[in-house]
Amino acid sequence: MEIENFTYPEALRHAAKKYGIEIDEIKRDLTEDEKQAQTDRDLLYKIHEVANDFFQQQLFETEEGQTIGYAYFRERELRDDIIKKFQLGYSPEQRNAFTAYALEKGYSKEILEKSGLSIFTEYSPEGVDRFRERVIFPILSFSGRVLGFGARILKSNVKAAKYLNSPETEIYHKSNVLYGLNQSKQAISKQNVCLLVEGYMDVVALHQNGIENVVASSGTALTQEQIKLIKRLTENVTILFDGDPAGIKASFRSIDMLLASEMNIRILLFPEGHDPDSFVRAHPQEYVEKFIAEQAQDFIDFKAAILLKDAGADPIKKAEAIRDIVKSVAAVANVLKQEVYLKEVATKFDLSEQTLFNELNVQKQIHQQQPGPSAQPAAPKPKMEVVAPEAIQTLNPLLELEEKLVKHMLNYGDRVLNRKDAEDQPYQTTVIEEIVRHLEEDDYPVQSPVNQVIIDELKKGLQENTIIGSNFFLTLMDEQVVSKVSSAIMEDNPLGDWARNNIFPPSPGDKLEAEIEDDMLIHKSHYIEKLIYEKVQQLQECQDQEEQYNETLKMIMVLKTLLNEINRKLSRQLTKGHSFFKEQ
Repeated sequence: MEIENFTYPEALRHAAKKYGIEIDEIKRDLTEDEKQAQTDRDLLYKIHEVANDFFQQQLFETEEGQTIGYAYFRERELRDDIIKKFQLGYSPEQRNAFTAYALEKGYSKEILEKSGLSIFTEYSPEGVDRFRERVIFPILSFSGRVLGFGARILKSNVKAAKYLNSPETEIYHKSNVLYGLNQSKQAISKQNVCLLVEGYMDVVALHQNGIENVVASSGTALTQEQIKLIKRLTENVTILFDGDPAGIKASFRSIDMLLASEMNIRILLFPEGHDPDSFVRAHPQEYVEKFIAEQAQDFIDFKAAILLKDAGADPIKKAEAIRDIVKSVAAVANVLKQEVYLKEVATKFDLSEQTLFNELNVQKQIHQQQPGPSAQPAAPKPKMEVVAPEAIQTLNPLLELEEKLVKHMLNYGDRVLNRKDAEDQPYQTTVIEEIVRHLEEDDYPVQSPVNQVIIDELKKGLQENTIIGSNFFLTLMDEQVVSKVSSAIMEDNPLGDWARNNIFPPSPGDKLEAEIEDDMLIHKSHYIEKLIYEKVQQLQECQDQEEQYNETLKMIMVLKTLLNEINRKLSRQLTKGHSFFKEQ
C-alpha cells in the first residue's frame, strides 16, 4: 500500500501519529538490501531537488538561460511570479552541464543513471544530460516533492521529440501523478471542480489568468490512479479540449473511466484554432470563466455532437453513435444515475426507454466480455432475462456499497442521526447502530472477510454499550484490517491539517444523514437484484416441474415488486437533490 509516496509502514505510522495512537514496534536491523533500497530512494529525491535548483539557477542567473529559456517563457507571456510558482527552469546546451555539476557534488554515476537525469554509454562515459537544450517543467507530488521533469525542446530544426519526460523510476510513475496538482489542490477543493487539460503550458497559462483549479495528465491517457488523486479533492471534473478530432475521440475512454469512478463530468471544446493556453492569453479571466461555465456540456450532449456530426444522414451510423453513448451510460456505477441518463438519451433521440435499456444490458455484458445468451428452443412458459450482477460493474456492487457503509461507521460511528419510525415519531440513533441494524435486518452476506472482522467488532461494541472508533482497529495485529482502517481515515481527511493549508473541503455534515440512507437503500436494491438473478437461474432449471416453477415465479414477482418500491423511494430522494448529484 502506498499513499502519497508512503509505504505501508510509513502510512500506518503517519495515521497513528495523527490520531495520537502509540504503536509498539519490534525493532530489527535492516538487511543490507533494505538499507541500500532506502538509501537509493532518499538519494533519488535528493538528486531531483539538486537538479531542480540547478535548472532554475541556469534560467535566471546565466546569459544562455536568459537569452534562450527565459526569452521563450516571456514570449509565452509568462510573468516572473508564475515562472517561480511552477519552478520552471532551463537545461543548457553543454552536453553534460548538469551531470558534471552533480558528479562534482559527490553524486555517483549510478544514482544519476537511476534518476534518468543522465545517460552513460560506452561512447559517452562522462555522461550526457537527458534534458539538455530544453526548458524544464518540474513534476511534483501532491505534497510538493520533485518526482521528475518534463522538458520542451526549443530548436525547430532538430529531429527530436518536442516534449521529453523523465523515465519511470522508483519515485516517479507517470500514471500516478498529475501535473500542477500541488499548485492547484487548494483551488480545486475550494471550488469543488477540477479542470483537466493536456499540456504543461495549459496549466501554467490558466494559473496566470487567475484560474487555478486545473491539472494536466501530462500527455498520457488518463489512469485510475490519476482519477483517485482528483477524487480526493472533488467529484466534479470539466475536461478542456482544443478541438483536435483524433484527441477528442481518444478521450472517450477517459470519459467512461471517470463515469465508472462516480465522477460528475462536463466537457468543453474551445473554438477552432485555440487551445487552453492560447484562449486564456486572448481573453480576460472573467470572460474565460464565463465561457467555461456556459459552454461546457454533459457527456451525452458532447458525444452526440461529435458522433452525429460524423454520422450525417446515415441511419446505420446514427444507430452506432447512439450505441456508443449508451456504452458510456453503462460505465456509470450508480444504477439510478444510469436510469436518469437513459431517460435523457431517450428524450434527445426520440427513442423508447425500453429499447435503450435493452441496449444498456447488452453493453454491460460486452463490457464484462461475457458471451450473449445462447439460443434456446421455444417453450410455452415465459422466460425472464436479467443481467447478472457481475455484468453490471467491474466491481461487485454489493461489495462496493458494503465498503461505503463500513467507511461511514469508521469515520462517523458516533454521529447522531435524527430519524422517524413507522408511526412518524422522531427518534435518535448513531451511524453505527443504524448501519448494523440494516445489515442484520435481512441477514446480508458480508462480501469481504476484512469487513466481517470490522463489523463483528462493531456489533460486539454495541452489545457492550460502547462505541468502537477507528483508533481501536489501528491497534489490532491483523495487517489487512489495519491497512483498510488506515486508508479509510486518511481518505476522509487526506490532506492533513485543512485549515493550516487553507484548503476548503465540502463538509459532510448536512448531507451525511441522507447519504447513509441512500447507501443502505442502494445496498438493499443490489442484494435484491442478486436474489432475482439467482431465482431466474432456478426458474430456467425447473421448466418441467410445474409446482416448483410457479413458486419460484411468484417469489421473483415479490422481489421485483420490492425492488421497484426501493427504486421509487430512491427516485423521490433524488428529486430532493441530495446525495447523488452535486452542483457543478
